[in-house]
Amino acid sequence: MTSTSGFAGIVLAGGRGSRLGGRDKPAIRFSGLSLLDRTLAAVSDAEPIVVVGPRRTTDRPVRWTWEDPPGGGPVAALSAGLGALPACVSLVAVLAADHPWLSRDTISRLLAALHRAPDSGGAVLVDTGGRPQWLVGVWRVDALGQALPGQPHGAAMRGVLSPLHPLSVPAEQAESIDVDTPEDLARMLRRAH
Repeated sequence: MTSTSGFAGIVLAGGRGSRLGGRDKPAIRFSGLSLLDRTLAAVSDAEPIVVVGPRRTTDRPVRWTWEDPPGGGPVAALSAGLGALPACVSLVAVLAADHPWLSRDTISRLLAALHRAPDSGGAVLVDTGGRPQWLVGVWRVDALGQALPGQPHGAAMRGVLSPLHPLSVPAEQAESIDVDTPEDLARMLRRAH
C-alpha cells in the first residue's frame, strides 16, 4: 500500500489512564465523538492511519497495532506504529488520542512548517508557554527511525524527540490542551458548554 496523501498518521491510544482513575481516555466522549475519533478526524488526510492500542470501534478505517508487550509507554508505542507503516512513507503525524481540540488545520500547519525546512527532522506544536507538545507533531520517518532507542520500553518521548531539533509551531486557541487528569476532563467538559 502506498501513501497517496503524502503523509501517514500514528495515533497513540494505549495508555492506562492511571491519572484518570483507569478510565479508557480515547473512549471518552466529547461533543458526540470519542476523543479517539476526534483525533482521527484531525488526521483524516493521512494515509494510512495506524492506531497503537486496543481495538475499538472507530468512525473511519484504521490499521491497528500494539507494542509488544503492551504497556511499554509512548516511545514503545511509536516504535510499533512506525513498524506498521509501509516503507514508502516519508512523513508521519504522531498524535496522542487525548487532544480534543486538534483539527485538520493543526496538522496542515505542522506539515507546512516541515515542508518549508527540508533539513529539519520534524515540526512540533508548542503551547502558549513555549513547551513542546511531543505527542502533537509531524516527523520525517527516517529521522524518527534513527532517533528511536534499541529498547524503547519506558523511554521518555522528550529524550527521543528533542535531539531532532524540531521546528516549533505555535498552538492556536486550545489545540495543545490534553486530557490527563480529572481536572483536565472537567475543563474539557466546561469548554463544551
